[in-house]
Amino acid sequence: MIKKLAGCVRQYKLYALLTPVLVILETVAEIIIPLVMAELIDKGIYAGDMQVVVVAGIKLLGLTCLALAFGVAAGFTASYGSAGFAANLRHDMFHNVQSFSFFNIDKFSTASIVTRLTTDVSYVQMAFQMITRITVRAPFMLLFAFISSYNISAELSTVFLYTIPLLAVGLFIIVKLAFPRFQRVFKTYDKLNAVVEEDLRGIRVVKSFVQEKHEISKFGKISDSIYTDFTKAEKTVAFNAPLMQIAIYVSMVLISWLGAQAIVASGNNEALGLSTGELMSLFTYTMQILMSLMMISMIFVMLTMSKASANRIVEILDEKTDITDGEKGITEVKDGSVEFRNVSFKYFASAEKNALDNINIRINSGETIGILGGTGSSKSTFVQMIPRLYDTTEGEVYVGGENVRDYDLAALRNNVAMVLQKNVLFSGTIKENLRWGDENATDEQIKHACELACADEFIQGFPDKYDTFIEQGGANVSGGQKQRLCIARALLKKPKVLILDDSTSAVDTKTDAMIRKAFREEIPDTTKIIIAQRVSSVQDADRIIVLNNGAIEAVGTHDELLQKSAIYREVYESQMKGAEEE
Repeated sequence: MIKKLAGCVRQYKLYALLTPVLVILETVAEIIIPLVMAELIDKGIYAGDMQVVVVAGIKLLGLTCLALAFGVAAGFTASYGSAGFAANLRHDMFHNVQSFSFFNIDKFSTASIVTRLTTDVSYVQMAFQMITRITVRAPFMLLFAFISSYNISAELSTVFLYTIPLLAVGLFIIVKLAFPRFQRVFKTYDKLNAVVEEDLRGIRVVKSFVQEKHEISKFGKISDSIYTDFTKAEKTVAFNAPLMQIAIYVSMVLISWLGAQAIVASGNNEALGLSTGELMSLFTYTMQILMSLMMISMIFVMLTMSKASANRIVEILDEKTDITDGEKGITEVKDGSVEFRNVSFKYFASAEKNALDNINIRINSGETIGILGGTGSSKSTFVQMIPRLYDTTEGEVYVGGENVRDYDLAALRNNVAMVLQKNVLFSGTIKENLRWGDENATDEQIKHACELACADEFIQGFPDKYDTFIEQGGANVSGGQKQRLCIARALLKKPKVLILDDSTSAVDTKTDAMIRKAFREEIPDTTKIIIAQRVSSVQDADRIIVLNNGAIEAVGTHDELLQKSAIYREVYESQMKGAEEE
């Protein structure tokens, strides 16, 4: 895990290495200050030597300025390095997420990926900054202060040998109890983000059904769960402070008692025992040692919190897509023919039933194929095999005469345009959204694609026409307009295979017919596969595939299916009856 995360430091390695050096120099300057203070008291103030006082004062000023300068520089390098590390971490995670197949996305969930890219990265960033600064400062301060105090009085320094083990045991217990609770909190964050995302995406439905109270209640329960877990974890961590205070006060009392005895016994004679200046230095070193221990305890707490986040981040970084470029790396799709050979598919290996079961069908290049079936008949799953959005569990899918597993993924998907059932538009102008299909498309090509998709008419009605800004997700256009823009975007790819996954469900039957007519006349060589709920959307197709429970129930033309397919006939008659009643 550490090696994986360390690889994200990259160009910020200099800052990461320079920070500990600056921190050590800062620590050295702070360790020397009490020694100079002892000299100032014993040889200057008590001896009445103003020259020593002046020289010691200058030394103290210089050391203070050095410590400040090194501290500021360390703060800058640590901040710059940690921010850069976090930026690289987010970049690497997002870059890997872009390679994920649908299966990988389903495994983590969208909300969980968002949490890992934001909240988890923030915790790891803070931990990284703490590691480069406090994790270096605390041990070195502890070591240098202990050596300096031992040189002053070996007997009094043994006080620390009793307190440190007790603190170590206490910290171990705290970390052991707190870590599982922090792990649980971050998993609950995933649920919270899922609720927020779902609620905001469906805000119109929430308001239309007056379900605000229900959503607030659902959010409140998850928020309360986070509060409860965090409170328990923080209560456990809170024992760190009294534990430290006990150690500090006990150490101070013991050193004061033993130190006072030593001074009284020596009569402030350095040759006989402990001087006043040395006792003052010893108090300072005591505070430095115990503050170092407190910082170490904070490190443990922070690392405990960030370890859970680090594990979740590494899971994203280590995840490998189950769909990669084929070994042959074929980059040319000869034509739009599609063939399924004994194809079966299940979403999870543990699933008892196949989503697709023994599919065998050949679609000729240029054919228009309709797909009809009830809800849950795996119509979308069927077409998602073609551009390898999922890989088959058994059997093979061929496009252009080649196994889809042998293609370069980018080449395959550029030749198989798919307008998904839940296609979205992105924030930007209409023109920018359409150029996802072809970034080099001219204005004339964009307009022509929109004419084919029956989108040009409503675009011309906007004040800014093709430069109209689309809100995130296409929130400022209707469902039918969004679908037509997505169809136009797919057409700009000039694909060999065009798949419409129920992509005209939000347009009226007249517009639907116009789109199909434009397809027949303008792109006759493109294979068109149309999933629809309305029989009228597919009845003029060359062939219609009827799916039932993941298997092909029947294949034929509209007239043939009316004769041999009970499912098709039932759907057709129910829709015709509904139309007559209207």
